[in-house]
Amino acid sequence: MSTSDRSHPSVAVQPPAASRPRRPASERVYEWVKERILDGRLPGGQLLSEGEAAEALSLSRTPVREAFLRLEVEGLLRLYPKRGALVVPVSPDEVGEVTEARILLESHAAERVVERGIAADVAGRMRAVLARQRDVDTPDETARFSALDRQFHATLVEAADNSLISHFYSGLHDRQVRMATSALQRVPGRRAAILDEHEELCTLLEHGDAEGFRHRLAAHIGSTHGALLDS
Repeated sequence: MSTSDRSHPSVAVQPPAASRPRRPASERVYEWVKERILDGRLPGGQLLSEGEAAEALSLSRTPVREAFLRLEVEGLLRLYPKRGALVVPVSPDEVGEVTEARILLESHAAERVVERGIAADVAGRMRAVLARQRDVDTPDETARFSALDRQFHATLVEAADNSLISHFYSGLHDRQVRMATSALQRVPGRRAAILDEHEELCTLLEHGDAEGFRHRLAAHIGSTHGALLDS
């Protein structure tokens, strides 16, 4: 049998790029603006016009307007007719509310995994995220560091296996990432402290110390979010 007659494993063929469905224009604008708000390239207080976004993405103003409206509903933009959209700054009230919500939800999650006897396993999963976080270079990859920071904490909440709590916690995602990124931009030295505190949280959880975890968590979140309140 010739070489050409031999069977070969099938290979999935990707459709040409031109034939793949394109995302709606408004979705592309939405993701473009939101990414820049969360990573700080569009800081709170900056005014962004429809024309600027349309020009950057080579689109008309109609999808930009649709995306701006969606981001206003999410509380990230405030629209001003004929002027554009203001990036809403993180307010002290928002910092306080997110801090309180996170401490409540994450402390409850720690209690649940300890009660179920899976704390050591969950701590191991959190350490796996922490290992990836240690490899991230800041300030060049501050946004990625913040995303992994959020994943570290979300790993615990999801392990508590309460769909309602997980759903509510997921609603904090954008605020968590934005706050962590802003805090690191203001206080770059906070990175090393965050990594050390994450290791301490894993150890407390591993030992089944839910009460110690709650106290350390409150100090940990308070220190990061507190950087946003410093003048």
